[in-house]
Amino acid sequence: MADRDRERSPLEQAASTAHTIHGAIKTGKAIAGAAKGAAVGGPYGAVAGAVWGARKHIGTIAIVVIIILLLPVLFILMLPSIIFGGLFGGSTDPAAEPIMNDNAAIIENTNEIAFAINQILGEGIDDVEQRIASDFAQTGGDNYEIVNPYADDMISNTNAFIGQYCAAKNEDWETISLADLEQTLRSEVSDLYTFSRASETRTIPDNPETEADESGTETWYIYTIVYQGEDHFADEIFHLTDEQKELAEDYAQNLSLLLGDGMFQSASGTVIPSLGSVRFTDGAVEVVYFNQLDERYANEPYGTDDIGGYGCGPTAMSIVVSSLAGDIVDPIEMAQWSYENGYWCSKSGSYHALIPAAAKAWGLPVEGCTASEPQRIVDALGEGKLVVALMTKGHFTSSGHFIVLRGVQDEQILVADPASTSRSQKAWDLSIILNEASKSAAAGGPFWIIG
Repeated sequence: MADRDRERSPLEQAASTAHTIHGAIKTGKAIAGAAKGAAVGGPYGAVAGAVWGARKHIGTIAIVVIIILLLPVLFILMLPSIIFGGLFGGSTDPAAEPIMNDNAAIIENTNEIAFAINQILGEGIDDVEQRIASDFAQTGGDNYEIVNPYADDMISNTNAFIGQYCAAKNEDWETISLADLEQTLRSEVSDLYTFSRASETRTIPDNPETEADESGTETWYIYTIVYQGEDHFADEIFHLTDEQKELAEDYAQNLSLLLGDGMFQSASGTVIPSLGSVRFTDGAVEVVYFNQLDERYANEPYGTDDIGGYGCGPTAMSIVVSSLAGDIVDPIEMAQWSYENGYWCSKSGSYHALIPAAAKAWGLPVEGCTASEPQRIVDALGEGKLVVALMTKGHFTSSGHFIVLRGVQDEQILVADPASTSRSQKAWDLSIILNEASKSAAAGGPFWIIG
């Protein structure tokens, strides 16, 4: 009875927290509230905080031993910090704070991974173009052209790559590093992209500058580059088992939620009755409003996900295109277009590149904008343009979420939130939107000025 009532030691607290986190990961959940409550600070502080709090009682050597013992349990959670300089950021100072408590350092490290992955994906484009040239040389055709949907925005899901790489390593954490990840991807660079081929006959027009008859026909081959996608990488590059795939997916989702990087763009909520034809006319331009939780759309597919849970990106672009392009495009059509063109990200919503890509596909001018350019946003809204914003944890979302900024009223911002009619009927301080915009958006974000 005395043992049960006594205060738990820091070591026991650390073990208990580790057990909680391990259970959360294995069931595919985000980090449990109990684990969050034990954190000293920062997204990975739960276990690090418990161990750090014990340092006066157990000493530096014992801390290292405990961390080693906990690594098999915490492996998936602590991987980003292990990849980038160890648990204490490479410091040899015994008083150094664990890197897991430094959110800025973790984001910086993750951005370093993203840069490396994008660089290798660019090498993959070069490789597939060389393979296309070799293929064309065997056709006997007259000429060819390459359609590259990824020319402007390289598509990648950093969190998915990290998750798959970590899962592939099982518990062999000593070999994990950014250099090893790069080597793994580069060894399979020819498998990052494939291509499709079609042929057509084209007429050669007369050359008005010569008298010779140069008209005729040519056989052209049209090659379209195709990104293989994370599912293919799981099978062919990282060679994951079914259990490892599940672990990789759970880790990627948890990492995205913790970092708030906008890669996990789901909306939670009950399907709402059909809203009918909703228009907002209080801004500089009339806005056609769609809601991803509307009963007409919520349960419709977005890849293998559904629009209600993961379709804020397509729904936001449905609002923009339907309002500015003179063509009503509902969330079902936009989700299908996003999926077919490679902008759907399984269990994570949409690649950020969806926004500029969809705008261009419907003939709308689009420019990226940062949170340090508030006047550009205000001026654009005053001119009747719309601004898609990628938000992180705060007033609009608990993870990552696309919304549309649709006007200015009394120096406040009007929005069209694809997941909330009530938020769409309020005016918001610009400072809230700027402060809660994603700090790690890709494809020119976190704001895209369209129109």
